[in-house]
Amino acid sequence: MGKTYERLDGRLRGFIEEQVVFFVATAPLSAQGSVNLSPKGRAGTLTILDDRTLAYLDFGGSHAETLAHLRENGRITLMWCAFSGPPTIVRVHGRGEPVFRDDPRFAALLARFDPRAADPSGLRSIIVVTAERISDSCGYAVPFLEYREERSLHREYFDRRTDEEFAAYCERKEYNGTSIDGLPALPLPLLPLPDPWVGPAETLSAETRSVENR
Repeated sequence: MGKTYERLDGRLRGFIEEQVVFFVATAPLSAQGSVNLSPKGRAGTLTILDDRTLAYLDFGGSHAETLAHLRENGRITLMWCAFSGPPTIVRVHGRGEPVFRDDPRFAALLARFDPRAADPSGLRSIIVVTAERISDSCGYAVPFLEYREERSLHREYFDRRTDEEFAAYCERKEYNGTSIDGLPALPLPLLPLPDPWVGPAETLSAETRSVENR
């Protein structure tokens, strides 16, 4: 039987941190718009900021649908499911905000991630999610899958490029500046990473942890 929770308690946090992949769903306001669902991997690129706030690193790619939808309406759902162990699915419905490179919160947020994972190569923004509904349910139909290892292709692809080359890459992609439905997505031209790009985590303000009020 599924339950809802007021906060991300220790058990839920432990479950989320154990999963090697999670899924992100967003949608535009238009009834004719395109719903987006994306898998997210790369170990260490999601972190729990407090008992109702999470953040994950948004890296470069051919599309920027999540950014466009969050800029328009802020709605987002995150989902984790167990491919081993007890059959469990956890969902966080909430409000999301992309924190871009020129945001004064960017460096302090990046410092909240494992430095081994917080590679700025190909990093477009940091998505901060404030939970409005936290729930779990059974995962009886989710198959058992064996995890082998991380794919390194994405990291290696962007590690071979300078930040200037990454900015040019973003501008070449048809659906980076705007979504497939024509909504504003990644602000272009992409601004340089802040210097220094990592700041002290303690400078993260309460305002960052309450992005739904922005």
